[in-house]
This record gives sequence, C-alpha cells and structure tokens, in this order.
Amino acid sequence: MQAPGFSPGEDAVIEEDEAKNPFLVALGERARALRSRRGMTRKALAAAADVSERHLANLEYGVGNASILVLLDVARALQCSLAELLGDVTTTSPEWLMLRELLENRDEATLHRVRVAVGELLGTGGANASHGRQRSPQVALIGLRGAGKSTLGAMLAEDLGFPFVELSREIEKFAGCSINEIQALYGQNAYRRYERRALEEAIQIYPEAVIATPGGIVSDPANFNLLLQHCTTVWLQADPEDHMKRVVAQGDTRPMAASREAMDDLKSILAGRAAFYSKAEFQLDTSAQELQPTFTALRSLVRKALELPA
Repeated sequence: MQAPGFSPGEDAVIEEDEAKNPFLVALGERARALRSRRGMTRKALAAAADVSERHLANLEYGVGNASILVLLDVARALQCSLAELLGDVTTTSPEWLMLRELLENRDEATLHRVRVAVGELLGTGGANASHGRQRSPQVALIGLRGAGKSTLGAMLAEDLGFPFVELSREIEKFAGCSINEIQALYGQNAYRRYERRALEEAIQIYPEAVIATPGGIVSDPANFNLLLQHCTTVWLQADPEDHMKRVVAQGDTRPMAASREAMDDLKSILAGRAAFYSKAEFQLDTSAQELQPTFTALRSLVRKALELPA
C-alpha cells in the first residue's frame, strides 16, 4: 500500500514490513495534518527540515523512528505526559498543568466558550461581538486561495464605501519583496512576523475596512486570535475543483506547483485548515452560485451583521 498523497521516488520507499505502532500512526497523522494546515508539500517540508523525503514519508505513514517509543515508555513510567517530558511550554508551571487538566477531554463547544472568555479577560482574543457589543466594521474574509476573497472583497468594499485591504500586498510592502521571496530568503517565521505587522497596521489605520487575508493566516494562532478579536469574519468556502480552477486562472499554482498530485495536495490543505476556518462568525459557499448572486448573498450577510440598511 502507498502512503496517502505520496509519490515514491528513488529514495522514497515505504517500509511495509515494519509493524505499525498505534502511537506512531497517530504521530504520523498529526505530522501530516500540521503539514497540510501550513500548505506544504512533503517535498518542501523535507527540504525545510533537512531530512530525506523517505524518512518523512515513513514518519507520516506510521513507521517513523521507533526511538520515540522509548520516550513514551519513560513518560508512562513517570506518570506524566510526553509533552511534559519534552518540555512543552504548557507543562512549565503548576498553573499551566492545572489548566491543562481542567480542559482535557472537553468538547469543542466548551473549549470555544473558554477561549472566548479567556480572550475577553485578557483582551487578546475572543469574539468581537460578545456581550451584546455591535460587530466590528472591520470585515475579514478568510479561506483558501481561490475562494473569491479578492474579487468579492473588492466588490463588498465598494458597496459599503469601505477601504479594501489585501493583506498579502501589505505584507509584500513591509518586506520589500514578494511572498515567495520572503519565504525562500527568510523563512516561515519571518513571513508570520510581516503578516502580524500588516494585520496590526490594517486594524489600527482603518476603523472600517474589508480585509482579504492570506489563506494560511489560520496557521498562526496568535495572528488568527488577533483577527477574531478585532474583525467580523466570513469564511468563503469553495469546492476543491473551483479552488484549483480559479488559482490556475490567476496564473498562480502555489503551493501546489511542484507537486504531481496537485488536487490531492489542495484537498489535504483544505482538510487541515477547515476546523480553523470554521471559527469564523459566518460562512458562505462561493461555489453554489455564479459571481453576482454570490456577491448579493455576501452583501446581505455582512450588512445584516453590521446592522446596515439592506
């Protein structure tokens, strides 16, 4: 059997003879989900991590380096989590550990309420319209590239009389180079810093705005929390086929360009980010109708949310 989404090459052979340990299988699934959420192909991640594509494929397929099982056995013997043994930040103080214990095994709805409450308490996150406050007139469109954020965002901004801010262009202005060049020359961490600066400036400068966000903004919890705190958020959804068609029409196939399994990669990215996109206050399917009726639906949704005349 071939690993999902993996095209074996000369140095990429799945070692099927090894018995799969459930812990390693779960570890591989988490690694694959994290990679998908960040929009990276396996080849790109292997290059960034300086490991062979074969080893990365084995890790994702559940036959990774078994030495981690030794650490797991030690953690069990010590009656602590593997995260605590490895020095995870959430294990560094009694308060962190007590909070973890309180939240463990809670359902998503409960965790959402806790996140909003904590954000309100700290002033660093939560829901911008909670406690009866009017929703923010800073409207942020989120979703994967090709969902229609730029096209629909510009139309919505014109209709509302708000400035239109395309965050990717603002990031490039800060860096003085393209998104591709930022990531190639300075790496993902530098890109996230520019993204944070661009988002903070957009929020500070424009009390009313329509903001088209980069598809990967949900991959950074701090940036996404900032967005959720200050903006009225709308997730623009689309079928994978429409995403691909629109991106190709724009002449831009990042991050799928280097992959022979472009559609599989795109579906994987969507699956990895969907749970985060769904944190938006509103959702709109941009594949359900043609452009004009889709815009009409978005206009109606946003005007109602902001309590503006229809």
